[in-house]
Amino acid sequence: MVTTGHHTDHEIQSQPESWRAALAVLTAERADLAAFGRELRGAPDAAVILIGCGSTYYLAQAAAAALQAHTGLPARALPASEVWLNASALPKATRTCLIAISRSGETTETLRACEAFRSRGLGPILTLSAYPGRALTTLGDYNLVLPSGQEDSVAQTRAFSTLYLAALGLAAIWGEDDALWSELERTPEACAEILTHSRPLAEALGRDPSLDRFYFLGSGLRYGLSGEISLKIKEMSLSHSEPFHVLEFRHGPMSMVTPGTLLIVQLSDAQGEAERAVVDDMRKLGARILTIAESDADFALASGLGETARSLLVLPIGQRLAFARSVSKGLNPDRPHNLETVVTLV
Repeated sequence: MVTTGHHTDHEIQSQPESWRAALAVLTAERADLAAFGRELRGAPDAAVILIGCGSTYYLAQAAAAALQAHTGLPARALPASEVWLNASALPKATRTCLIAISRSGETTETLRACEAFRSRGLGPILTLSAYPGRALTTLGDYNLVLPSGQEDSVAQTRAFSTLYLAALGLAAIWGEDDALWSELERTPEACAEILTHSRPLAEALGRDPSLDRFYFLGSGLRYGLSGEISLKIKEMSLSHSEPFHVLEFRHGPMSMVTPGTLLIVQLSDAQGEAERAVVDDMRKLGARILTIAESDADFALASGLGETARSLLVLPIGQRLAFARSVSKGLNPDRPHNLETVVTLV
């Protein structure tokens, strides 16, 4: 029985219900979101910038890759502070759409980034958050709110996956990709299965005292998700953890490999051969490895979904690993050391 971290435990386990509720919101607003996307795509030389802070910056990285792949719009992620403080970071496009992501809708850097972007007259703003009536929901031309992503814990779990699902929904709607939309509708059931099937493995690894460093490897949209899972390990369990693009791990980071190293590698469909070669090299150096893929992996998702929709399913595995690691160290996952739910600046 969980005696600490009960909020985080519940938020991890309740993700299927949260995703269903988010899909209902997206369905209700699909026509309006499609119109927003058509107007953006109708402009010559249009681009999309996604911003966030902490977890939502990693979300922006993954979502930017998905948006670009499914809509053809150039898309990139930036920390909100870069848009606020560094105007030269923005692309020189005829029309730029800013997608601002914040669980709370109150993060100071994100609010100031929206205000700075608006003052420059660069294009429309779409906000993505979990709480209605917050400051961020007054700053967009379109404000998309997913209340099912609300949380009591400091470290994001349910909020991240719910807002990421919404971002993938935008990719499907703006890209007029009915196949992706249909797959997203199947993700709540797939998540429920992953939560059940992955829990013993994730908890065993999380509780293993012989592991002293964690590296999360993924390329494409999987890199942003690797960053988020790595952040969960740091926040909840105060453990050494870093994310890398898969092939980049050879370029210096592999010097950190010891028998206490765990590499969790999200394998892609298209680049799997090159990525598996990295896995083989690191295994020879003594690292412990957990590969995740649709099939032929240490943990096979067996979801029947394409890569974009399937990417959601990695999150509960990493979240449960971080939770187990935290509890095994006698920490409280609900209240990570030195952190607050919202970063506000005076």
